[in-house]
Amino acid sequence: MDRPQNYRFHQGDKVLPFADAEYEGRLTKLRASMTHLGVDACVFTSMHNIAYYSGFLYCAFGRPYALVVTATDNVTMSAGIDAAQPWRRGYGDNITYTDWQRNNYWRAIQSVTGSGKVIGYEGDNLSLAQKALLDEFLTPKSSMDIAPATMKQRMHKSAAEIELIRAGANVADVGGYAIKEAVKVGAREIDVAMAGRDAMELEIARRFPDAEYRDTWVWFQSGINTDGAHNPVTSRKLEMGDILSLNTFPMISGYYTALERTMFVGEVDDASRKIWESNVAAHEYGMSLLVPGAKCSDITHKINDFFADGQLLQYRTFGYGHSFGVLSHYYGREAGLELREDVDTVLEPGMVISMEPMLTIGAGNPGAGGYREHDILVINEDGNENITGYPYGPDFNVVG
Repeated sequence: MDRPQNYRFHQGDKVLPFADAEYEGRLTKLRASMTHLGVDACVFTSMHNIAYYSGFLYCAFGRPYALVVTATDNVTMSAGIDAAQPWRRGYGDNITYTDWQRNNYWRAIQSVTGSGKVIGYEGDNLSLAQKALLDEFLTPKSSMDIAPATMKQRMHKSAAEIELIRAGANVADVGGYAIKEAVKVGAREIDVAMAGRDAMELEIARRFPDAEYRDTWVWFQSGINTDGAHNPVTSRKLEMGDILSLNTFPMISGYYTALERTMFVGEVDDASRKIWESNVAAHEYGMSLLVPGAKCSDITHKINDFFADGQLLQYRTFGYGHSFGVLSHYYGREAGLELREDVDTVLEPGMVISMEPMLTIGAGNPGAGGYREHDILVINEDGNENITGYPYGPDFNVVG
């Protein structure tokens, strides 16, 4: 048998998160950036850019994947273990590379890019070892980091993206209500987390019957486990008066949304209520600042001043919000749109950003625990639209 270096295996019907016109629009903007930068071909290797420009979200398991975009072609590169799934779930062409010979992946890429071209790559994703192979197999005339330009494009959402993100926020609310119902003294964190995750996955399947389902998760924390925003779920049992952190994260076709709320089991003491209400006030103040023309760093400084006036700024542990879109806890951070002191991006209509202040009071102190509220807001011409529906604050979230 003559075993090929690569081949095309296409079967079944294409099913994508968005209409073809959405992907054509994204590729048109990308190609305009390529022309401006003098790039002949882009070799994308990250989950987020491959998903953004093709719809295909890969599962690596140690194997490399790519999307090659030229002035005329857009082709995903996938491993044989996936068969035709990458073609069915991707916009454009697909080439399957084989592992019968080392580096057939790069040979497949070279079959589209050609040699001696100006190549765009993702400097924040491509490893040094893979960059060396890019240089060896593509022999580029030159190469440049295209990641900043693509991140800037992803920060501005289309109407179709906002519709999907809105649906994700609705699903996050469904998970929140399921968690509220599951909270009771003696329940384990994992039990409550599973109730929220199951409710969201069922809701995603109801709303998106043609989608692929994966990666929806919940971080539900209690007591001392609330001190960090990304602390994993444990089997700790809930006790009366515990502080809780509700965090639901539905994933729909690579798009992540979130709902985060402070809660208490049964009762809340006076010291904790005071910290909680102060964080809620900062949350509401912060949301009022998310308007077109506002600069991320200026918003951050204003919320810092708000906390400083209440002598609480020392308990802040991270930035106040971030962009939403094709991202998750393991890919796709859009660092150019975050509410931090060192980010000077100006908010524009079509951006989607969270407001999520958090205060952490150390164990043994009055009001000990981590307090966090999180809403998702779409920036529009008039200000913003809050697409998170689950209520925040003590009136609703002393539960169980």
